[in-house]
Parts: sequence; C-alpha cells; structure tokens
Amino acid sequence: MSHQDWIVKSLGITVVLTPMLVVLVKGFWSLVGHPMRERTIGRFVTGGGAVGLIAALGVLAMMLITGERHVTLEFGNWVVIPGEYNFNVKFVFDRLSTPFVLLSFALVGVVGAFAVRYMHREPGFNRFFMLYALFLLGMIVTSLAGTIETLFAGWELVGLSSALLVAFFHERPGPVRNGLRVWSVYRLSDAALLMAAIAMHHMKGGGDFDKLLGSGAWPEGHSDLTQHQALVVGLLLLVAAAGKSALVPFSGWLPRAMEGPTPSSAVFYGALSVHLGAFLLLRISPILEQSALLETLVVLVGLTTAALAAFAGRAQTDIKSALSYASLTQVGIIVAEIGFGLRIVPLVHILGHGCLRTLQFVRAPSLLHDYRIMENAMGARLPRLSAAWEKVVPPRASVMFYRAAMERGYLDNMLSDYVVEPTLKILRVCDRLERAWLRLLAGHNAPPTAVPPAEKAEPATTTVLEDLA
Repeated sequence: MSHQDWIVKSLGITVVLTPMLVVLVKGFWSLVGHPMRERTIGRFVTGGGAVGLIAALGVLAMMLITGERHVTLEFGNWVVIPGEYNFNVKFVFDRLSTPFVLLSFALVGVVGAFAVRYMHREPGFNRFFMLYALFLLGMIVTSLAGTIETLFAGWELVGLSSALLVAFFHERPGPVRNGLRVWSVYRLSDAALLMAAIAMHHMKGGGDFDKLLGSGAWPEGHSDLTQHQALVVGLLLLVAAAGKSALVPFSGWLPRAMEGPTPSSAVFYGALSVHLGAFLLLRISPILEQSALLETLVVLVGLTTAALAAFAGRAQTDIKSALSYASLTQVGIIVAEIGFGLRIVPLVHILGHGCLRTLQFVRAPSLLHDYRIMENAMGARLPRLSAAWEKVVPPRASVMFYRAAMERGYLDNMLSDYVVEPTLKILRVCDRLERAWLRLLAGHNAPPTAVPPAEKAEPATTTVLEDLA
C-alpha cells in the first residue's frame, strides 16, 4: 500500500468511526446514570461533527490529488454460507457518497450548535442529542454503504431516530400518534428494501453494489442485469425510496413529522432524511438505465409528487408544514431529473436545496416573531398577495380545490386504510400470539395477562392506540 493510499484509508476510517464513537460515548454516559451537562453535550456532538467533516474534506482532497474516483474500505465478511449467502461490511468513497457525507456532517454540525440553544433546559435535552447522534451515524453509514446490507443498517438507524424524534414530546398524544404513523410507513419502505436485498442475493450471489452495478465508478457504471431483473429490483427500491422520501402515495406522513422539535425537522425533513430516497435512486442509477418502463415510473412518481406538494402547500397555514411541502416539491423534481437520466444535476440540486431549506427551517421561528413586530407597528395584518389564477377560477371550484389541498390530497386517509391500520392489526395479532405462547410456557393456569403493574401502558399511550384503532 502506497503512502497516499494509507492516508486516504486512514481518513476514511476516521469518517466512519467518528459518529460511532459519539453514539457509544454518549450512550455509555446515559446508561451509567450520569448524563452530561448541556454545554458538554453541545461541545461533544458539534466537535464530533467537526472532526468527521475535516476527515471527509481530507478524503476529498486526496481523491482530487491522486485522481482516484472510487476508494473502498472493507471490513471483511461477517457471515459466509458457501454458495448461498455472504454478509460483508464495505464503505465506498466516490463522487456520490463523498458530497453527501460532507453535506451530512456540515448540516448536522450547524443545526446541532443551533439546537444546543434552542433546546436549552428542555427536559429531554440529553435524549434529543442521543437520537441526534444516532441519526448522524445512520446518515454516514447509508451514504458510504458499499453493500445493500450496510445500506439497510444505516437506513434503519435513520428511520428509528426520525420516528423517535417525531414522538419526542411524548407527554402529548399528538406526537406519539404521528410518530406511530411515520414508523408504520417506514416499516413498509424497509420491507421493500429488504426484499430488494434478497432479490439481489439471488441474482448476483451477494449484495455488493460493485457487482450489481457493474464496472466503472459512479456515474459511469453499467449494470449487466437483464431488463426483467432490473425492473423487479428497481420497483422494490422505488417503493423503498418513496416511503423514505414521502413520495406519492406516501406523502401524507410528512406534515405529521413536523411534531418534532424544529432542529430535527430542519435537518431531517428539510435537508437530509427527505433526500435519502433520491440518494438511493442515484446509487442504483445503472439499474434504472436498464429498463425504460422503470425510468418512466420514476419520472411519473417525481412529477406527481411535485404537483401534489405544490398544490397542498398553498393551503397550509403552519409555516413548518408549508416548508415541508416546499421541500417535497423539490424532492419530486429531483426524482424526475433522475428518471430523465440526469446524474450530476440532481446531485447538485440535492446539495443546494438541503442547505437552503435548512436555513429556512431554522429561521422560521424568528421570522414569525419579526412578522408580529411588523404587524404591531403597522396596526394591521400584512397584505396577502393573490395569484392570477384565483381571479378566473369559479368560487365553487375554488372551495373544492381548497378543501382537497387542506386534506393533502386525501393521502392521509389512504395511508390510514391501507398502511397504518393493517400494520397495527398485524402488531396486535403478534402481541396476542406472544402472550398466548407465554401463558403456554408458564402453565395453563397462568393468568391471561401476566404483566406487572409497573409495565402497564401509560393512559396517554393507551388513548393513542385506541384512536388509531
């Protein structure tokens, strides 16, 4: 190994291990019952992000100096079944993952510094930053994943931390209910990604992206899958991307995710998490090129999402909901760009849009305060600018459109009927089967519900489950 290769790999290992160490140290201090002080937590999380950002910049600089476009870090096979299955941990630095890692470290660090002051004296301050660090780890693992299994691990960490932060204010029923809805949609997305991983193993004997996507560094790779194979794997991955990025028909959960604290909403659903679906489609772009039908479906999903988000966003009165739909509009356009065969343009679009939307989310609370000061000084409300089309649309049609926009295209109802309710029913069936199995193991004379009083659900949680029933 040459000296330059050693430097690149050392910096790459630093990028991967930094968020892991932040999570482990933060979690250890929480488990031993000695949570850190607010100032210490802020310095620790932002310092970890700064170290990771510097290391990622070093990797980028060395890649530019050496001209290397594809740097891999392999940590060996963890599970090997000859001829059937192998699971290896592999990370890849290329022209797609490196910019996304830089964006993740930069935005998480900046918003983390903002959150230290925003969450000051909040009872769940320590819990917020523990989940925040877990989200950073998930983003780095997902961005650098060189195998479908590694990507799935990071994908799960992002989903878990996102859902828990949506339900951060768990003393109220609303955040808990909406966190359950977000988690239910994520379960469907994760199931599709897992099925795609199984299909990849059957087709290629492994989940290595280098084998699946063919030779050549991104975006120059060419997959050797047949058109039928590409369509099957691509459809599963499109469903996974749609659930994670709130694309149609899963757009209904996005405004519900705004129940979480503003810092997490800014970095999750304004900048990073909402773009993970587009990132996944960019990663598998050589597969998309193998099927014209698949590319057409990607374009249709993207344009439909953009149109619906622009339509519903005009009727939102809450600034965070309006910004979330504005983000979704741009994500839909990015997905359509990917379907049209563009690669660098959607990547640049993601980077620019993530930075802009994060600034808007963070600025939103103080912006409302400035508006109140202006209106108090004027003694009247600020004038509302009406669009030209509002003057030509009949009043009855305008009311109908407004109602449809307020109902968010009725996607919430569809999610409740076809995703959330079936998921909750399956979970309740599994719970009954588990209790029956425990009664059988304990003896037939055991009480039907042998749950200690301390482990019974809180009244607020019970009410939420009854409302979802």
